[in-house]
Amino acid sequence: MKIVDWLLGRGRLLTPPQRDRLARWRALPEPDLHQSRDRQRYVVVDVESTGLDVHRDRLLAIGAVTIEASRIVLGRSFRRVLRQDRASDHANILVHGIGGSAQTAGDDPATVLLDFLDFIGKDPLVGFHAAFDEIMLHKASRRHLGQGFRRTWIDIALLAPALREVAAGKTKGFDDWLSDHGILNYSRHDALADALATAQLFLALGRRADAAGLASAAELLESARSQAWLAQQRR
Repeated sequence: MKIVDWLLGRGRLLTPPQRDRLARWRALPEPDLHQSRDRQRYVVVDVESTGLDVHRDRLLAIGAVTIEASRIVLGRSFRRVLRQDRASDHANILVHGIGGSAQTAGDDPATVLLDFLDFIGKDPLVGFHAAFDEIMLHKASRRHLGQGFRRTWIDIALLAPALREVAAGKTKGFDDWLSDHGILNYSRHDALADALATAQLFLALGRRADAAGLASAAELLESARSQAWLAQQRR
């Protein structure tokens, strides 16, 4: 471990077996993002946090489901709460429903993050406003594992407008998209429930992707990135 990581407290509690797990994940091969979407495994991710300030707030819970062969694999999901030194405030608890005692009795953060890495492998991730999820996972990984978290993300908040699901210059929120596609979310602001709803939305958008000739994850990524560039030009 680097001296700077030890001084900053990053990953200093990792046991040798945990370090071995992290090394095995690092050694996994990267996926072929140019293969057919039907052959690609995707992991749809949502997180809950102690607030919306990416500089101050902490990762609280992770939820994830997998999509294989263009189907949600209901028997393979991930939902864990990371143990907190102190619970978030009452207003925050009212949003996600994870009480103070559940927060302070959560699982060891390093173990949760390593289990999450095992779950996702190196497959592309899907999220809605994925930048927030990525930042919170990156911060937690640096703190508890001694390394950041940078993966390939397909952001549905960018992909949907790119597929012309909304008029140019307009924005729509997550709940609006779900309503438009008749998708029910059984527990809003629960990480696993939101991940499941996001996965359903991703599959619903697949019909538009087919019509647009977007046959692979790489093409979906390029479409979303182009939409992000257009949005910046309109500002």
